Amino acid sequence: MDIKQLKFLIALDQTRHFGKAAELCHVTQPTLSMRIRSLEEELDLVLVARGQRFEGFTEAGERVLAWAKTILSAYDGLQAEAANCRGQLVGTLRLGTVPLSSMSPMELVKPLSERYPELRFQISSMSSEQVFDGLSRNQLDLGMCYLDQQNTRHFEVVELGPSRMGLLHDERFFTFDAPEIAWEDLDAVPLGTLTKIMHFQQSIALRFRSLGLEVNSVLESDSTFQLVQAVSSGICCAIMPLKSGVDSLSDHLRLTPITDGSTNAPMGLLMRKTEPQSPLARQCFEEAKAIFALRSV
Repeated sequence: MDIKQLKFLIALDQTRHFGKAAELCHVTQPTLSMRIRSLEEELDLVLVARGQRFEGFTEAGERVLAWAKTILSAYDGLQAEAANCRGQLVGTLRLGTVPLSSMSPMELVKPLSERYPELRFQISSMSSEQVFDGLSRNQLDLGMCYLDQQNTRHFEVVELGPSRMGLLHDERFFTFDAPEIAWEDLDAVPLGTLTKIMHFQQSIALRFRSLGLEVNSVLESDSTFQLVQAVSSGICCAIMPLKSGVDSLSDHLRLTPITDGSTNAPMGLLMRKTEPQSPLARQCFEEAKAIFALRSV
């Protein structure tokens, strides 16, 4: 058994397809299949249900897969620890973040990538609940999400504050002359909104209800990118965090502050307290604290 066999098994779990898993691992499909069969022979277990294509993992395969993920995480931690001893930071930082928040994850990724050129990043868009779950299961190294209604006892937390809101609009289709927009003025504005399960959208809906207003939603999506596309097409406007950076995507986009517009819950950067905790996660968390401290000055 070697580490590559475990990587092949995990890649198959990620892609659910032999060909795509082979492509992900930069090997041929026969090589990947042969190495997984070799692992099955060594363990004397059938791990993969095969037909004309990948059909899933057997019960034994699911159990072995869980161990493979743990072993690979420890292996990556060992490599990161060795690099750390050499004064380097290498590997992949797994960051989970909510789609819209008081800061763009690039505010963390950019300074880290500039300081550590060998560092790679895997960024996943998730709900706050999924971020907490991913950290708990060691599927994420760091998470950026909302902190309310969550138990943070098992996490180290850097609070980032609530998200201030603005109205994103394309000035070719919508114009607002005032430096700020009141909530009451949004009652008749066609809005593109995130799905109702998203925390940011829940804060918006709560504010509208508290003022006796209705959200004039003409488009709903679980994708921030699609909302920006809709705004750029003149279909609607969208309520976005002021520091999300979405207005920099086009010369025509403007993000006008909403008077007294902020989410009810603070954002936070989190890292699990308990082992396994990689040196990479710890170093990036400490770097993040310094980056956010400068940002708040």
